[in-house]
Amino acid sequence: MESGQRVAVYGAYGHTGRFVVAALRERGFVPVLSGRDAGRLKELADSAGGLGVRPASVGDAVSLDQALAGTAAVVNCAGPFATTAAPVIEAALRAGVPYVDVAAEIEANVDTFTHFADRARDAGTLVVPAMAFYGGLGDLLVTAAMGDDWAEADEAHIAYGLSGWHPTAGTRAAGGVSQRRRGGRRVRYTNGRLEYHDDALPVLEWPFPEPMGTRAVIGEFTMADVVTVPSHLPVPEVRTYMTREAAGELASPGTPAPAAVDEHGRSAQTFVVDVVVRSGGVERRAVARGRDIYAVSAPLAVEAVERVLTGRTRARAVGVASAGRAFDAPDFLRALSGHIAVELPR
Repeated sequence: MESGQRVAVYGAYGHTGRFVVAALRERGFVPVLSGRDAGRLKELADSAGGLGVRPASVGDAVSLDQALAGTAAVVNCAGPFATTAAPVIEAALRAGVPYVDVAAEIEANVDTFTHFADRARDAGTLVVPAMAFYGGLGDLLVTAAMGDDWAEADEAHIAYGLSGWHPTAGTRAAGGVSQRRRGGRRVRYTNGRLEYHDDALPVLEWPFPEPMGTRAVIGEFTMADVVTVPSHLPVPEVRTYMTREAAGELASPGTPAPAAVDEHGRSAQTFVVDVVVRSGGVERRAVARGRDIYAVSAPLAVEAVERVLTGRTRARAVGVASAGRAFDAPDFLRALSGHIAVELPR
């Protein structure tokens, strides 16, 4: 695609932001680099061939307006999203451009649906939160598994089989914000609502597809899918799981950040996302395989931007909408075949 349209990337110099900038350029967009740190923005612009730089702070609405001026869309990659999402969405609404973010923070995503659904709808603007590995991919897989013939389901299970998890500084910071907002409690989605609890998380076995096979997972390792899936699908029980080794690496303060091992900056991390949806005793399964959960968030977000700007969204997809609500899930997943291998029910 050779669109030449300018797309603002807030938090462009962050780990995921850099992947998003590269993915936008590959798709023919012109990234406009934005964020708080002017020095890091200039460094990235110089290394990327002189892209436009527009420093902006979430505490300065004028600077955000200047950052989005003349752009066709904005992708927010700057966490913690509890701090950045609302101001950048406000700026997108003022500019009249669609907003996409890669937020994995459960509470920040709830805030987006709660506070901006009506305003974005009234403005005729599309806001797509959690358009990333956590929140977006699981939602697309659950939506595709249900298909057009299941109007509702009894339960959805999303198991994350990560070979390991070297978290970024942004992941750690966002996790800390979520923990403080929850008062140290854990969260689950059951009986059609979010519940906070203090009981220990269970460890169980999950039968991942080969070659991963059965692995020990942490049950109720709750991710953003518990916000995105129920936002548009009547599924009262949404559970997510994480391989025990990956959960342990995330929890350890000594685990280093991800290290690039190829020319694209990706780490060696691989993943399998195994989705099981059940309704009335019938079970459907959808599987996605790929590499580097941070790197793969970029094509997810950029595919969303391109579809919004070319009008390839579901009917009445306006306001705040998750990936599965905004887009044709099977078609969207097939479009990512260069990044994610997907198996869907026939």
